[in-house]
Amino acid sequence: MEIILNGEKREVKENIPLIDFLKELDLKPESVAVELNLNILNKKKYNETVLKDGDRLEVVHFVGGG
Repeated sequence: MEIILNGEKREVKENIPLIDFLKELDLKPESVAVELNLNILNKKKYNETVLKDGDRLEVVHFVGGG
C-alpha cells in the first residue's frame, strides 16, 4: 500500500502499526512528533494506530544540542 511520508510517496506493508513503521525508519518513537492526516497524534496512540492506504504522515524528530 502507499502512504505519503513528509511529502513523498512511500510503499509500506499492509496494516502496519505506526510504532513498527517508525522503528523500520530507525526512529525512536519517544523522540518524534507525528502528524497523521493533519492531526497531531499523542504518543500513547502510536501502538494502536494502524496505517492505511493513502495516509499522509509528517514525522519530525528532535535533535539535542548545546
